[in-house]
Amino acid sequence: MTRLQLLALAASTTFVASTAFAQDVHVKVDPHGHGSTASTTDYTTIQQALDHAPDAPHGRIYIEIVPGIYRERIHVTQNRPRVTLLGKGEKPEDVVIVAGQNAKMAGGTFFTETAEINGDNFEADNITFQNDAGPTGQAVAASVRSDRAVFKHCRFLGDQDTLFSDWGRQYYVDSYVEGGVDFIFGNATAVFDHSTIVEIRSGQITAQSRTMEEQSSGYVIDHSTIEHRPLPPPPGKQAQEGFGLGRPWRDYSRVVVMNSELPADLTAAGWSLWNRGDTSTKAFYAEFNNSGPGWKPRERASWAHILSAKEAAAFEPRSFLAKPSADGRSMPVKWDPIAEAARLP
Repeated sequence: MTRLQLLALAASTTFVASTAFAQDVHVKVDPHGHGSTASTTDYTTIQQALDHAPDAPHGRIYIEIVPGIYRERIHVTQNRPRVTLLGKGEKPEDVVIVAGQNAKMAGGTFFTETAEINGDNFEADNITFQNDAGPTGQAVAASVRSDRAVFKHCRFLGDQDTLFSDWGRQYYVDSYVEGGVDFIFGNATAVFDHSTIVEIRSGQITAQSRTMEEQSSGYVIDHSTIEHRPLPPPPGKQAQEGFGLGRPWRDYSRVVVMNSELPADLTAAGWSLWNRGDTSTKAFYAEFNNSGPGWKPRERASWAHILSAKEAAAFEPRSFLAKPSADGRSMPVKWDPIAEAARLP
């Protein structure tokens, strides 16, 4: 056999092996459990599917979830990358993953999550993540430490600390986040695009926790709608007026709100410091081209920023999420979240 023939054989063998190696896995979650078919395997809980679905080296694990209320806590481990949860209902309300742990019950905020997502390249579409503990303190609906994570047509429901968006590049699009106090918090590099964010009390929406100015992390709310739908106060507490866009959980907290609609009862200052006695901050809080009765750029806190169009361009989804995550864990530098989201239904 000639050298050219050997090279051709090696190339074809490599292609066949890599094609087989990248094969996707498809499984289904059905509480009524119809068993395996030629094309899918059924599990009765979501965690069962996460634990026992076959591996897909370099491929993706698609878990199709039939409509229902799944009262369970799920954990996507770090050694389970490229998992996609697909809600098979007509809308996100049709597939609900819900639990009710609060910090007092669980022994701390970071033990309360209904969904703990640690595997990279995670995707979810058409699903509700909920913590229904109510106004009982910190109670996380979803904890996300996943790089290149995409959530499309998803809802996150809770009260205090609803969404712990803590590490990695994360893209939330056409989604809904609801809470009362610091309900989007952590140190991820995250964009909320064409989404609805609802404050149900009179707290702060974000509590971003960037710890160093050099870190690429931060939150961007872009082309979204922010609403205030206050619930009655918890027993023994008085109703308060107004709410804010965020306060700095750590010194170099960074949040940008742009091209978004703001309601009338957003405080004129827009942003808050962590403690009432604080007079200055190293945080970077900024806005650009917002609208609605809550858009009062001349009345914002003196330390907040109003961006120019050139400055705001750096916070558009493709630009902001292209950078690697702050801690330098090995990962591709380039990522196009919009293209990834377009692949989902």
